[in-house]
Amino acid sequence: MLRPITIAVFAAVIGLWWLAGHLGWVSAFLLPAPATVAETMGDLIASGELARHSLVSLRRVSLGYAFAITLAVPLALLFVLSRPLRATFEPLLEFLRQIPPLALMPLLMLWLGIGETQKIGIIVLSCFFPIFLGVRGGFAAVDRKLIDVGTVFGFARPEIMLRIVLPSALPAIVVGLRIGLGYSWRALVGAELIASSAGLGYMIVDAENLARTDIVLAGILVIGALGLAADLLLRLAIRTLAPWLAGDLEMARA
Repeated sequence: MLRPITIAVFAAVIGLWWLAGHLGWVSAFLLPAPATVAETMGDLIASGELARHSLVSLRRVSLGYAFAITLAVPLALLFVLSRPLRATFEPLLEFLRQIPPLALMPLLMLWLGIGETQKIGIIVLSCFFPIFLGVRGGFAAVDRKLIDVGTVFGFARPEIMLRIVLPSALPAIVVGLRIGLGYSWRALVGAELIASSAGLGYMIVDAENLARTDIVLAGILVIGALGLAADLLLRLAIRTLAPWLAGDLEMARA
Protein backbone atom coordinates (compact mmCIF):
# COMPACT_ATOMS: atom_id res chain seq x y z
CA MET A 1 0.00 0.00 0.00
CA LEU A 2 1.30 3.44 -0.95
CA ARG A 3 2.24 5.71 1.92
CA PRO A 4 0.97 9.30 2.03
CA ILE A 5 4.47 10.65 1.43
CA THR A 6 4.75 8.49 -1.71
CA ILE A 7 1.42 9.78 -3.03
CA ALA A 8 2.55 13.34 -2.24
CA VAL A 9 5.77 12.87 -4.25
CA PHE A 10 3.87 11.58 -7.29
CA ALA A 11 1.37 14.44 -6.97
CA ALA A 12 4.21 16.96 -6.78
CA VAL A 13 5.83 15.57 -9.94
CA ILE A 14 2.52 15.74 -11.83
CA GLY A 15 1.95 19.28 -10.51
CA LEU A 16 5.40 20.38 -11.69
CA TRP A 17 4.74 18.74 -15.05
CA TRP A 18 1.46 20.67 -15.40
CA LEU A 19 3.08 23.91 -14.27
CA ALA A 20 5.90 23.57 -16.80
CA GLY A 21 3.40 23.46 -19.66
CA HIS A 22 0.95 25.98 -18.22
CA LEU A 23 3.64 28.63 -17.72
CA GLY A 24 5.27 27.92 -21.06
CA TRP A 25 8.56 26.64 -19.67
CA VAL A 26 8.43 23.76 -22.16
CA SER A 27 6.67 23.56 -25.51
CA ALA A 28 3.38 21.65 -25.42
CA PHE A 29 4.65 19.69 -28.43
CA LEU A 30 7.69 18.45 -26.51
CA LEU A 31 5.86 17.94 -23.20
CA PRO A 32 2.07 17.62 -23.52
CA ALA A 33 0.04 18.47 -20.45
CA PRO A 34 -0.97 15.67 -18.05
CA ALA A 35 -4.59 16.05 -19.11
CA THR A 36 -3.62 15.56 -22.77
CA VAL A 37 -1.64 12.42 -21.97
CA ALA A 38 -4.48 11.12 -19.79
CA GLU A 39 -6.94 11.71 -22.65
CA THR A 40 -4.64 9.91 -25.08
CA MET A 41 -4.25 7.01 -22.68
CA GLY A 42 -8.03 6.82 -22.36
CA ASP A 43 -8.34 6.63 -26.16
CA LEU A 44 -5.71 3.88 -26.30
CA ILE A 45 -7.55 1.92 -23.60
CA ALA A 46 -10.92 2.36 -25.31
CA SER A 47 -9.55 1.15 -28.65
CA GLY A 48 -7.91 -1.89 -27.04
CA GLU A 49 -4.52 -0.88 -28.47
CA LEU A 50 -2.90 -0.29 -25.08
CA ALA A 51 -4.02 -3.68 -23.74
CA ARG A 52 -2.73 -5.43 -26.88
CA HIS A 53 0.71 -3.83 -26.72
CA SER A 54 0.94 -4.29 -22.94
CA LEU A 55 0.13 -8.01 -23.10
CA VAL A 56 2.75 -8.58 -25.80
CA SER A 57 5.41 -6.78 -23.75
CA LEU A 58 4.41 -8.57 -20.55
CA ARG A 59 4.77 -11.90 -22.31
CA ARG A 60 8.24 -11.01 -23.61
CA VAL A 61 9.46 -9.75 -20.24
CA SER A 62 8.03 -12.77 -18.39
CA LEU A 63 9.62 -15.26 -20.77
CA GLY A 64 12.96 -13.46 -20.85
CA TYR A 65 13.09 -13.16 -17.06
CA ALA A 66 12.13 -16.81 -16.58
CA PHE A 67 14.75 -17.99 -19.07
CA ALA A 68 17.41 -15.82 -17.41
CA ILE A 69 16.63 -17.37 -14.00
CA THR A 70 16.70 -20.86 -15.52
CA LEU A 71 20.16 -20.21 -16.98
CA ALA A 72 21.71 -18.06 -14.27
CA VAL A 73 20.87 -20.06 -11.15
CA PRO A 74 22.37 -23.45 -12.19
CA LEU A 75 25.43 -21.78 -13.72
CA ALA A 76 26.03 -19.74 -10.57
CA LEU A 77 25.79 -22.88 -8.44
CA LEU A 78 28.28 -24.66 -10.70
CA PHE A 79 30.69 -21.74 -10.32
CA VAL A 80 30.38 -21.90 -6.54
CA LEU A 81 30.89 -25.68 -6.38
CA SER A 82 33.65 -26.06 -8.98
CA ARG A 83 36.82 -24.01 -8.67
CA PRO A 84 38.30 -25.35 -11.97
CA LEU A 85 35.12 -24.38 -13.82
CA ARG A 86 35.22 -20.94 -12.22
CA ALA A 87 38.88 -20.40 -13.09
CA THR A 88 38.31 -21.50 -16.68
CA PHE A 89 35.16 -19.59 -17.61
CA GLU A 90 35.08 -16.59 -15.27
CA PRO A 91 37.23 -14.36 -17.54
CA LEU A 92 34.93 -15.14 -20.48
CA LEU A 93 31.79 -14.30 -18.51
CA GLU A 94 33.35 -11.09 -17.19
CA PHE A 95 34.22 -10.15 -20.77
CA LEU A 96 30.63 -10.77 -21.91
CA ARG A 97 29.24 -8.87 -18.91
CA GLN A 98 30.88 -5.65 -20.13
CA ILE A 99 29.14 -5.79 -23.52
CA PRO A 100 25.77 -3.97 -23.65
CA PRO A 101 23.07 -6.40 -24.79
CA LEU A 102 21.87 -3.92 -27.42
CA ALA A 103 25.34 -4.06 -29.03
CA LEU A 104 24.70 -7.74 -29.69
CA MET A 105 21.37 -7.08 -31.43
CA PRO A 106 22.79 -7.34 -35.00
CA LEU A 107 24.33 -10.73 -34.18
CA LEU A 108 21.14 -11.93 -32.49
CA MET A 109 19.17 -10.92 -35.57
CA LEU A 110 21.48 -13.01 -37.75
CA TRP A 111 21.52 -15.98 -35.38
CA LEU A 112 17.94 -15.96 -34.10
CA GLY A 113 16.07 -14.11 -36.83
CA ILE A 114 13.84 -11.09 -36.26
CA GLY A 115 11.00 -12.86 -34.49
CA GLU A 116 10.16 -13.37 -30.83
CA THR A 117 13.34 -15.34 -30.07
CA GLN A 118 15.57 -12.37 -30.83
CA LYS A 119 13.52 -10.02 -28.65
CA ILE A 120 13.41 -12.43 -25.73
CA GLY A 121 17.15 -13.03 -26.17
CA ILE A 122 17.87 -9.32 -25.61
CA ILE A 123 15.87 -9.39 -22.37
CA VAL A 124 17.63 -12.57 -21.23
CA LEU A 125 21.04 -11.00 -21.78
CA SER A 126 20.00 -7.87 -19.89
CA CYS A 127 18.86 -9.59 -16.70
CA PHE A 128 21.10 -12.68 -16.72
CA PHE A 129 24.17 -11.19 -15.05
CA PRO A 130 22.45 -9.45 -12.10
CA ILE A 131 20.72 -12.74 -11.24
CA PHE A 132 23.89 -14.75 -11.81
CA LEU A 133 26.01 -12.46 -9.63
CA GLY A 134 23.36 -12.34 -6.90
CA VAL A 135 23.08 -16.13 -6.67
CA ARG A 136 26.80 -16.69 -6.92
CA GLY A 137 27.64 -14.00 -4.38
CA GLY A 138 25.00 -15.24 -1.97
CA PHE A 139 26.24 -18.82 -1.91
CA ALA A 140 29.92 -17.86 -1.97
CA ALA A 141 29.46 -15.58 1.06
CA VAL A 142 27.94 -18.23 3.33
CA ASP A 143 29.98 -18.48 6.53
CA ARG A 144 31.91 -21.74 6.55
CA LYS A 145 31.51 -21.94 10.32
CA LEU A 146 27.75 -22.33 9.93
CA ILE A 147 28.30 -25.31 7.65
CA ASP A 148 30.71 -26.81 10.18
CA VAL A 149 28.08 -26.42 12.90
CA GLY A 150 25.58 -28.26 10.73
CA THR A 151 28.08 -31.03 10.17
CA VAL A 152 28.70 -31.33 13.92
CA PHE A 153 24.95 -31.72 14.49
CA GLY A 154 24.89 -34.56 11.97
CA PHE A 155 23.03 -32.79 9.17
CA ALA A 156 23.23 -34.54 5.80
CA ARG A 157 24.37 -32.50 2.79
CA PRO A 158 20.79 -31.80 1.56
CA GLU A 159 19.84 -30.62 5.07
CA ILE A 160 22.86 -28.32 5.20
CA MET A 161 21.89 -26.84 1.84
CA LEU A 162 18.23 -26.29 2.77
CA ARG A 163 18.58 -25.26 6.43
CA ILE A 164 21.88 -23.37 6.44
CA VAL A 165 23.28 -22.47 3.04
CA LEU A 166 20.10 -21.42 1.25
CA PRO A 167 18.72 -19.15 4.04
CA SER A 168 22.13 -17.48 4.36
CA ALA A 169 22.36 -16.89 0.61
CA LEU A 170 18.79 -15.67 0.11
CA PRO A 171 19.36 -11.94 0.81
CA ALA A 172 21.92 -11.65 -2.02
CA ILE A 173 19.74 -13.81 -4.29
CA VAL A 174 16.79 -11.49 -3.67
CA VAL A 175 18.91 -8.48 -4.61
CA GLY A 176 19.92 -10.16 -7.88
CA LEU A 177 16.33 -11.13 -8.70
CA ARG A 178 14.99 -7.61 -8.16
CA ILE A 179 17.76 -5.91 -10.10
CA GLY A 180 17.38 -8.45 -12.91
CA LEU A 181 13.65 -7.77 -13.09
CA GLY A 182 14.31 -4.04 -13.38
CA TYR A 183 16.84 -4.62 -16.16
CA SER A 184 14.33 -6.74 -18.10
CA TRP A 185 11.97 -3.75 -18.36
CA ARG A 186 14.83 -1.44 -19.29
CA ALA A 187 15.74 -3.75 -22.17
CA LEU A 188 12.17 -3.97 -23.42
CA VAL A 189 12.17 -0.90 -25.69
CA GLY A 190 15.49 -1.90 -27.24
CA ALA A 191 14.23 -5.44 -27.79
CA GLU A 192 11.18 -4.10 -29.63
CA LEU A 193 13.03 -1.56 -31.77
CA ILE A 194 13.57 -3.83 -34.77
CA ALA A 195 10.92 -5.62 -36.83
CA SER A 196 8.17 -5.40 -34.24
CA SER A 197 4.50 -4.97 -34.93
CA ALA A 198 3.33 -4.92 -31.31
CA GLY A 199 4.58 -4.14 -27.83
CA LEU A 200 4.97 -1.00 -25.76
CA GLY A 201 8.43 -0.36 -27.16
CA TYR A 202 7.06 -0.58 -30.70
CA MET A 203 4.20 1.74 -29.74
CA ILE A 204 6.66 4.32 -28.40
CA VAL A 205 8.95 4.17 -31.44
CA ASP A 206 6.01 4.31 -33.86
CA ALA A 207 4.62 7.33 -32.00
CA GLU A 208 8.03 9.03 -32.19
CA ASN A 209 8.02 8.60 -35.98
CA LEU A 210 4.57 10.18 -36.08
CA ALA A 211 5.63 13.02 -33.72
CA ARG A 212 2.97 11.91 -31.21
CA THR A 213 4.70 12.90 -27.98
CA ASP A 214 1.52 12.24 -26.03
CA ILE A 215 1.55 8.57 -27.05
CA VAL A 216 5.28 8.36 -26.27
CA LEU A 217 4.65 9.64 -22.74
CA ALA A 218 1.65 7.33 -22.32
CA GLY A 219 3.81 4.34 -23.27
CA ILE A 220 6.58 5.41 -20.90
CA LEU A 221 4.10 5.79 -18.04
CA VAL A 222 2.61 2.35 -18.70
CA ILE A 223 6.05 0.71 -18.75
CA GLY A 224 6.89 2.40 -15.45
CA ALA A 225 3.58 1.31 -13.92
CA LEU A 226 3.93 -2.29 -15.11
CA GLY A 227 7.53 -2.44 -13.90
CA LEU A 228 6.50 -1.08 -10.51
CA ALA A 229 3.64 -3.59 -10.28
CA ALA A 230 5.98 -6.47 -11.21
CA ASP A 231 8.47 -5.40 -8.54
CA LEU A 232 5.70 -5.14 -5.93
CA LEU A 233 4.46 -8.63 -6.81
CA LEU A 234 7.98 -10.03 -6.52
CA ARG A 235 8.44 -8.36 -3.14
CA LEU A 236 5.07 -9.67 -1.98
CA ALA A 237 6.00 -13.19 -3.05
CA ILE A 238 9.33 -12.93 -1.21
CA ARG A 239 7.66 -11.59 1.94
CA THR A 240 5.13 -14.44 1.80
CA LEU A 241 7.66 -17.21 1.23
CA ALA A 242 10.50 -15.76 3.34
CA PRO A 243 9.13 -13.11 5.74
CA TRP A 244 12.48 -12.79 7.53
CA LEU A 245 13.89 -11.16 4.37
CA ALA A 246 11.66 -8.08 4.59
CA GLY A 247 14.54 -5.87 5.68
CA ASP A 248 16.82 -7.09 2.89
CA LEU A 249 14.30 -6.10 0.21
CA GLU A 250 15.28 -2.45 0.62
CA MET A 251 18.84 -3.30 -0.43
CA ALA A 252 17.64 -4.26 -3.89
CA ARG A 253 16.70 -0.92 -5.39
CA ALA A 254 17.66 -1.23 -9.06
